[in-house]
Amino acid sequence: MRSPRTRERALELAFLAPAALYLLLFFAYPVGKNVVMSFQEYTTRTFFTGEAPWVGLDNYAAVLGSSLFTQALLNTVLFTVGSILGQFVLGLAIAVFFQRRFPLSGLLRSLLLLPWLVPLIVTSAVWRWMLDQDNGVINRAIGALPLLDARPGWLTSTSLALLAVVVVNIWIGIPFNTTILYGGLQEIPEELYEAGSLDGATGWTAFRHITWPLLRPVVTVVLVLGVVYTLKVLDIILGLTGGGPANATQTLSTQSYELSFRQFDFGQGAALGNVLIVISLVFAVVYLRANRRAVDE
Repeated sequence: MRSPRTRERALELAFLAPAALYLLLFFAYPVGKNVVMSFQEYTTRTFFTGEAPWVGLDNYAAVLGSSLFTQALLNTVLFTVGSILGQFVLGLAIAVFFQRRFPLSGLLRSLLLLPWLVPLIVTSAVWRWMLDQDNGVINRAIGALPLLDARPGWLTSTSLALLAVVVVNIWIGIPFNTTILYGGLQEIPEELYEAGSLDGATGWTAFRHITWPLLRPVVTVVLVLGVVYTLKVLDIILGLTGGGPANATQTLSTQSYELSFRQFDFGQGAALGNVLIVISLVFAVVYLRANRRAVDE
């Protein structure tokens, strides 16, 4: 400890220790426990007897061989792709729009954060009322239009429920995409646009050759975080449809919840949760590698 280098090293470890302890307690332990549970017959009986027999890969075989798994996986893909596409495109468009200075732009940017700040259970309750087939404000507005007398069952129709949930999730995710992308746009030097305009690069041409290449690192962060978050969305779907009707909005996350906290088969629920983690990791690795290769080229 008398050596300056040793004291400096000890000080660094002292500062790192609280963060390392936090990660071990609240991240490493839950993930490790979830992995162990996925190989056990872990049910409500375990809480009383303490016994959780080792079943190997039986839980994974059960969830992957379930007739509901294919539909839940397809719904997860459609929900994720639709949500990310809508959130990113609209978020980028709004971020580009707010690059221009105009009266009340600061106020409007602040109001744009409201969907992100409202608790998700409140959001789902409000949207459930808005999408109600009989008394919802959306169907009332549709009924007020001339030559239209339709009352779609947004949350009760097997063909519309997933679309309705995707739209709600897009509405929730737009503020996050807009905020991050707007911050990235502010880091692009204005001099580049001025130089590009001298060569005739304006509008779409400037966006394609100046904005998009320089914004790509921010886009990578937004898409990776967006996909990982969307894959595990649970509360919005439970609040709107509960996974119905007829499993039309059942995803891997809601199915994992169903297995764990309604059927109390924690082993199979943990196994399905681990499948979801693997899918998220595979996407993140593949996308980051592909993006790095595109940048290098």
